[in-house]
Amino acid sequence: MSDRYINSDPVFYRLIRRCVAVVTVVVLTLAVLVPAPLQPAADIAHVPNPSRAAWFLVWMQELVSYGTVLIYLPLLVAVALVLLPWWPGCAVAQRARWLPDDQKAVNWLVIGCSVIILGLTLVALFLRGENWGLVWFG
Repeated sequence: MSDRYINSDPVFYRLIRRCVAVVTVVVLTLAVLVPAPLQPAADIAHVPNPSRAAWFLVWMQELVSYGTVLIYLPLLVAVALVLLPWWPGCAVAQRARWLPDDQKAVNWLVIGCSVIILGLTLVALFLRGENWGLVWFG
């Protein structure tokens, strides 16, 4: 075996197994102790304005509020992200590194998508008022 590689069996897998067990116990404990931030049951007489999606989907709702055709943009980005391993012109990574020079196009695509999604989520959560009007922390 080459000296550039680390033998990960069995020590590393034991560490992973312990981490998974600890994270599972912590998440289950939090699920039991911390109540879910659910809204009251739906009432047709008192509809919230604006009615927002869950926090992890609110960026898509924000995008669609600008125009229904824009829903195709996340679909296109999802297809691009699925096809990242076969991205034309990108060299095969020889070793694991953060932001390698030979993967700049892929790095910028992923960073850009992440920043846009985070920005849209923050706008939809904190800067949307009545009738989807843009307000400053309203």
